[in-house]
Amino acid sequence: MMRLYTCAGSRGLRCSWTICELGVEGEIELVLLPFPPRAFDKSYFQINGLGTVPALVDGDITMTESSAICHYLTSRFPAPAQGPIALSPDEADYGRFLDWLHHADATLTFPQTVALRFCQFEKDRGLEAAGEAYGDWFGKRLAKADARLQQHEWLAGDRFTVADIAVGYALYLSRMTRLDHHLTPTLRDYLARLTARPGFQRALAWEKATGEAQGVANRLG
Repeated sequence: MMRLYTCAGSRGLRCSWTICELGVEGEIELVLLPFPPRAFDKSYFQINGLGTVPALVDGDITMTESSAICHYLTSRFPAPAQGPIALSPDEADYGRFLDWLHHADATLTFPQTVALRFCQFEKDRGLEAAGEAYGDWFGKRLAKADARLQQHEWLAGDRFTVADIAVGYALYLSRMTRLDHHLTPTLRDYLARLTARPGFQRALAWEKATGEAQGVANRLG
């Protein structure tokens, strides 16, 4: 059985959300860790030497990039009843799908995590101004998604995919990083559609229930 290590509300939410959209919660063991695990659960370094979450263990394979894990899961389990949540190489929008999948972290999540660290966790070091600059950088990098979603309901293939999960989480994270004031009306509407999905709501409940059962209440933010 696969095992997913994560912290509630972290980037690992992309993975638990994907699992719930696929309807395979019973096929994967969810392990909740205190945030940040590198400080509060040193044993986790034996799973992921970086101490970051998430980590998916599937036999001899350990994956630590959340968007890659989402894509991997779609290849390991059957598509849900409503249809595939990934695009295949023979589909016209496959390149766009991959671009958005990687845009989520490379462009949208990274500046937020730096802003969070500098503005909230390390402000006693005088780094708030740098954190605010990263926050503004995040705001400017939303232009591409805003333009796409003004013309399309979803990012690629005219259907909901894990690219929407990946980018959607980056927008959801902005609430916890206190950068959601940068979201345009189009992006707010998109995020509302995503967070209203039963799969997203089940993922939140799954993480919460698992954390309580495992005695872990910490979350990001």
